[in-house]
Amino acid sequence: MKFYRNGNYVVCIKDDGTKIRRTDGDEFIPQFAENVDVKITSACRVGCPFCYEGCTKDGRHADLFGFPFVFSLHPYTEMALNGNDMDHPDLEKFLVFLKEKRVMANITVHQLQFMVNYDRLREYAESGLIHGIGISYNHYDEDFISKVKTLPNAVIHTINGILSPVDLQNMRGHGLKMLILGYKDLGRGHNFLNGCEIAVRELQHLLYNMLPMIVSEDWFSLVSFDNLAIEQLNVKRLLTDGEWQEFYMGDDGRYTFYIDMVAGTFARNSLSQERYDIGMKSIDEMFKIIRKYEKAS
Repeated sequence: MKFYRNGNYVVCIKDDGTKIRRTDGDEFIPQFAENVDVKITSACRVGCPFCYEGCTKDGRHADLFGFPFVFSLHPYTEMALNGNDMDHPDLEKFLVFLKEKRVMANITVHQLQFMVNYDRLREYAESGLIHGIGISYNHYDEDFISKVKTLPNAVIHTINGILSPVDLQNMRGHGLKMLILGYKDLGRGHNFLNGCEIAVRELQHLLYNMLPMIVSEDWFSLVSFDNLAIEQLNVKRLLTDGEWQEFYMGDDGRYTFYIDMVAGTFARNSLSQERYDIGMKSIDEMFKIIRKYEKAS
């Protein structure tokens, strides 16, 4: 369990990744970003047809030590890294660097790459180089499920409009953690939606109707959502006002923001069309710009 002060409040991060904020004030006022979502590569051999980031096998790797902001990161900041194929040549070196700065690195990989890199990921987790593993779900497989269950902080990532009821039924009852992401109508995601809109909308409709049952009957040990999925699935309908205040972690840009180290830009989130150059800015200087944008929107 880790504690740190950020502005006028204290953050507690439990060993399972649960985050709790406490303040004596009327609102939480952060001094620095709690979490940054970071694109470190656009190279990926899987080539999902709905990938809004447009990653391909010929994509570029970011220069992980080429921006000064990495040297200004605060201890216990959470960095969610897109790992893709995990073949970035400086990935392990960067993870060691982050651990030495007491930055909490999480990594997301595709299910197919998770299976290929399972031993490596488990070693990273056991050595404290990574704290959470997000796995982009592709298909149900018993061997995959058994491997996920060996990693306490592994979370299966799914997409509203791609995940099917059959997949949900197959994965239920295994004590898994699941993150449901909103469908992003950008890049290849836009093209995929144009060609398969009826199917995508039907799956979204089914998930919307199944969600109360999924949550109330404890199909998974944890179900969480990004803000886009919260909006698309109207997750608030399932909670009391008190529960919403307790569990909702805040709008994009309030405590978090997005960094594209490949393009050298940052934004409120990965969907934002308004992008800013990283340049020589520190992590706090970038967050200050995002907070100004968030307050004005």
